Amino acid sequence: MDNKKTYKKKLLVKILVPILIAVTLIIIWVVKTQPTPTPIDEQTGDIADFVLEATLIDLDALKEYNLPIIIDFGADSCIPCKEMAPVLKTLNAEMQGKAIIKFVDVWKNGDAAKDFPVQVIPTQVFIYADGTPYVPSDDIKVEFTMYSTKDTNEHVFTVHQGGLTEDQMRSILSDMGVDK
Repeated sequence: MDNKKTYKKKLLVKILVPILIAVTLIIIWVVKTQPTPTPIDEQTGDIADFVLEATLIDLDALKEYNLPIIIDFGADSCIPCKEMAPVLKTLNAEMQGKAIIKFVDVWKNGDAAKDFPVQVIPTQVFIYADGTPYVPSDDIKVEFTMYSTKDTNEHVFTVHQGGLTEDQMRSILSDMGVDK
């Protein structure tokens, strides 16, 4: 009789252990494959990456949207920045889903500009939808500065220093492949 009980216990263990392992693996797989929640701006309820004002820039996260990116580094109290503010606000609202337009107040959030070539404000950084630095066509009559690495001479940033008009910004966005 003891042999029968022992046999049943061993059989039960042989069946339950693989089932528990399979269930554990399924749970791990389900947890790992869940999409990362999209950060939401608490004030507006919008997707945080598409809100105009930013306190920091996670360029890798922005590049994942596969949209052209324009980041304006300025300050709320700088005169050319104040002149650009309505342009940025209009384009940010209009370009939702077509391009990412961001503004960072570097006087309030100085660390946000540390990985970017910002020497004066306003400075705009331009990035194609594929994550590479924008290369303006000859048709764009705006002065840009191209930054490359010293060791490999790889193009890493395209920036404009100073204010831009709405028409200039629209021309640049069009040149970057954004449809109106």
